[in-house]
Amino acid sequence: MKGTTMTNQQMELGFGGQKLLGRSGRRERRMTRAKWWFTNMRQIVDRAMDWQAAAEPRPEQTWLPGANRQVRV
Repeated sequence: MKGTTMTNQQMELGFGGQKLLGRSGRRERRMTRAKWWFTNMRQIVDRAMDWQAAAEPRPEQTWLPGANRQVRV
């Protein structure tokens, strides 16, 4: 193969010139995102308003067509 270099080493690919993170870097980034998410969720819960429960609806009786069967003995 002319003009091709063979190698037995693992290739590392990046996205947009960003350096790939090892396991510890990935873990740190994941922990940072989790911390951000939980902090925001706590703020949302702290700012939540108390709502009054809706009043109990009045009873309603309905007639279902075809449901008026008679029992014969």
